[in-house]
Amino acid sequence: MKRVPAVLKNVNIGKCTERWTAEYLAEQVGNQPVKIHVSTSTKLDFVNKNFLYRTLPFGELIARAAEEKHSNYFLDEKEFYYMRSLGDDPRKDVADIRRQFPGLAKDITYSDIFPEKQFFSSVFRIASKGLCLWTHYDVMDNLLIQVKGKKNAVLFHPNDVSYMYMNGDKSEVLDVENPDLEKYPEFIKATKYTCTLDSGDILFIPALWLHNMTSLEFGVAVNVFWRHLEENMYDKKDPYGNKDPHPAATALTFLEKALKTLKQLPDDYRTFYSKRMISRIQDTIS
Repeated sequence: MKRVPAVLKNVNIGKCTERWTAEYLAEQVGNQPVKIHVSTSTKLDFVNKNFLYRTLPFGELIARAAEEKHSNYFLDEKEFYYMRSLGDDPRKDVADIRRQFPGLAKDITYSDIFPEKQFFSSVFRIASKGLCLWTHYDVMDNLLIQVKGKKNAVLFHPNDVSYMYMNGDKSEVLDVENPDLEKYPEFIKATKYTCTLDSGDILFIPALWLHNMTSLEFGVAVNVFWRHLEENMYDKKDPYGNKDPHPAATALTFLEKALKTLKQLPDDYRTFYSKRMISRIQDTIS
């Protein structure tokens, strides 16, 4: 299988596309408490945290996320909601729809495109209409199964990462459609790949491809992540699966130490040896 993004249509994903109405979801899960993000902005910003973490009964979340104006709210009557399911113990357990939402898991199936032993997580997601998630990359391949609602996806090739103003695994460019080019001038060099997902569509997102999603309608989706590298490459204590592989994390740590060490030198020396380091790195990827 080529590791490039692809939209898969007319794939049998079970009865979820016909069953998962707001009413059915609320009936199946009931008042199970869930952790959510709440924001008055349509563009969630994980770097600057323009949202609150709150807990709601699942049925109440569905009711609020499916409407555009709320009689019950935390911040504003037009606030937005986002849920990313968590493991039983979020500090150590991965999200798996079969464990946290077994009543719904029976409705969804996905193609056996990877061995079961490589499975990492299946993340259940709910989003209000208009909500856009921050641009980020994942270190594992994944399938985004869009069960209900239309969604707009924007992706960037890993080779464009130097134009993305990264803060950890997240881009600081919040609005990729109308970026602040005075603040992020290099972003204009990044190439956007876009698609619109309809109910029942599947988007394959290879590891390291930066991406963000905007819900054009009340959205229900499931992400399935799997390990395509050797298992020992990943941090076993990472229940979210977003920590860099061990060799990359180690190299980045050494880089930070090297930069800190160079600060001991006068400016002209620091510039000279920084450029030598950059040249050496470029030699390895040319």
